[in-house]
Amino acid sequence: MLTRELAYRASALSSAVLPADILERASQCLLDWVGVALAAQGEPLVSILHDALALEGGTGDATLVGRAGRYPASRAAFFNGAAGHALDYDDVSLVGHPTAPLAPVLLALGEKLGKDGADIVAAFVAGYETQTRIALFMGPSHYARGWHSTATLGAFGAAAAAANLLGLDELRTRHAFGLAGTQAAGLKAVFGSMAKPLHAGHAAEVGLRAALLAAAGFTSSPDILEAPQGFGATQSNETSVDAALADPPDGFHLRGNLFKFHAACYLTHSTIEALRALGEKGLDARDVAEIELSVSPTHLGVCNIAAPTDGLQAKFSLRQIAAMVLAGIDTANPASFNDRIVQRADLVRLRGLVIVTASSEGTLARVTVRRTDGSRLSATRDVAVPERDLAAQRSRLEAKLRAIVDPSFDVGAIIGALSQFAGLDTIRPLMALLGRTVTPTGGTSTPASD
Repeated sequence: MLTRELAYRASALSSAVLPADILERASQCLLDWVGVALAAQGEPLVSILHDALALEGGTGDATLVGRAGRYPASRAAFFNGAAGHALDYDDVSLVGHPTAPLAPVLLALGEKLGKDGADIVAAFVAGYETQTRIALFMGPSHYARGWHSTATLGAFGAAAAAANLLGLDELRTRHAFGLAGTQAAGLKAVFGSMAKPLHAGHAAEVGLRAALLAAAGFTSSPDILEAPQGFGATQSNETSVDAALADPPDGFHLRGNLFKFHAACYLTHSTIEALRALGEKGLDARDVAEIELSVSPTHLGVCNIAAPTDGLQAKFSLRQIAAMVLAGIDTANPASFNDRIVQRADLVRLRGLVIVTASSEGTLARVTVRRTDGSRLSATRDVAVPERDLAAQRSRLEAKLRAIVDPSFDVGAIIGALSQFAGLDTIRPLMALLGRTVTPTGGTSTPASD
């Protein structure tokens, strides 16, 4: 059975069997997630969730990133999970946003249990590989039907990661999967609203609680993935055990992970890079008569909001983002995606010149601009290519963290701890650095300069 096999693999994985580059890649995922979670503290949704959590009261042994107070691990995982996805600036993969539901669980549970960095990294890999294999089992119809895979598959990944860190055996890990699967939820209809990042927090909390309950002897379906009326049967048109169990060419699915260097939906990034290439050729926004964006058909149901009304929707609007790039606005800065940016007259005019079409060129984006003199410029880009130079990638991620995190945090100390994450004896000093109160700045509610 698939559930049994994936549970066995998740429970058996340890840092001792992981190659050095996998340890490094996992550490980089955690580095990136910490940066975007800290940078999101000025987001209204983060403040609303924090206020709601404070009203619940209670004490615990897990830190809220960027906030004061300590809460039970499951609630900290919920809050931190939503914060880490609030800017939509976290990493991406076949799952959607793979680290979003994993990091909050492992930091909260790792802090609670006093686990070292190596154990946490191993648990991260267990969760990452599990949720990716389930994505392959479910096939493309799961996402196409309207399920947000970061939320649904992420619940399984979070359960696998927590089960590994708790040292659960194969059977109890299967029960954790069953508990996570029966609670997995999240609909794409809410993209462009505060509910999308809520999904990541829910997946983290569901997965962690599932593993904790399974550890205590709580039971569920031991074959939730393949059971009649189970997860696969109810949420996919066609499942494939063979696809789930096939080994990737590079040995680990983690080697295909991708990071975001623009603060918008990842499916817009190839288009952004193509437009930036045209800008380097001397394209002036004042000379533009028409802009054609040719993208994968899957993009059209995710990031094709024609007339966004706020900063959150702007992140999912190819037209708005094309206008911003042509106008020279920094899409790497989360503060650029604010509520005023969608009302700027020059950008409204530019996005009105954009035509979005479906392409058969896979993940590649093609941009063709017709200028007012009749001449045309064209460029293509495909950002769906994993980085092989891990040292260069780490440098770029550290620069991203420095650029987006409030300087009142001890950014240097945070980067220093994260740079040696797998070698930490305990993550508690790191969590102390992440948990202090900061005055929120930036975010989608803060207007960028015109």
